[in-house]
Amino acid sequence: MKPKVYVAKPIPREAEAYIARHCEVRKWESPAPIPRSVLLGELADVDGLLTSGTRIDRELLDHAPRLKVVSNVSVGYNNFDIAAMKERGVVGTNTPHVLDETVADLVMGMMLAAARRIPELDRMVKEGRWRPGDDSHLFGTDVHHASLGIIGMGRIGEAIARRARFGFQMEVQYYNRSRKPEAEDKLGVRWAKLETLLAESDFVVVMVPLTGDTQHLIGRKELALMKPNAFLINASRGQTVDEQALIEALRNGTIRGAALDVYEKEPVDPDNPLLSMDNVVTLPHIGSATAKTRFDMAMLAARNLVAALTGGTAANVVKELLP
Repeated sequence: MKPKVYVAKPIPREAEAYIARHCEVRKWESPAPIPRSVLLGELADVDGLLTSGTRIDRELLDHAPRLKVVSNVSVGYNNFDIAAMKERGVVGTNTPHVLDETVADLVMGMMLAAARRIPELDRMVKEGRWRPGDDSHLFGTDVHHASLGIIGMGRIGEAIARRARFGFQMEVQYYNRSRKPEAEDKLGVRWAKLETLLAESDFVVVMVPLTGDTQHLIGRKELALMKPNAFLINASRGQTVDEQALIEALRNGTIRGAALDVYEKEPVDPDNPLLSMDNVVTLPHIGSATAKTRFDMAMLAARNLVAALTGGTAANVVKELLP
């Protein structure tokens, strides 16, 4: 008998067909997020769940007594209650590697957009407010040869550093839990204490996973260390930055600007002050959002799911859930 799988989000036909060759599949058909009550009602007899961002907690596991694996279409897995999943023997997988270069591209775009005020000036032209003449009020900040600090030198951090060093001739330093001598030699970057990185960088990129240690890693104290002409770029998880502290820092001129792809609450509250600030670039959590990358992520998630359910070895089991 084939294992039963529930697919809780739309995925490409090819990924669905791959799963269907090995499993009995039911799926959520709508592009809108599946209501939690609907999902819980679908889990009584499933062995595997493919999703992204769904809270995998004791409540969900109570509704899924046969569940063996949850396959996340995401590199992040902060939606996993690790302790609850370990108690039930449920494996969790994610989709690393395939999105590294795509996210790095976006980070460089965010850096350029904030520094050169691209969204703000685009609005000016479209709204008919551009008047030729003295353009000093349109000046931005150079990215080339500036100093970049990367907080979190994982695979994506290295991809950002490579673009910054060899494409923009930036001086790059990084802060990580452990030093990475090979990356230092290969990329010409240097390790720094967090306080030093914040104080010396023209651009600070946050690229860490969300854990207990990284919750509000960047708060009032850290923002106060930054240069008044510096920019904060966050494409990791919204909760790694204290959003209220960031709003205050932007209002007070503690830093010059920010570019954000993630927020403490998503979707963003329409009244969030960040949305009305000209010196903030706001994107809708699109780090991996290209057609090719999302296809590759879905296929990897499908392979992880099938392998875990058919006696194979899933390539991307979250390390905290390994036997």
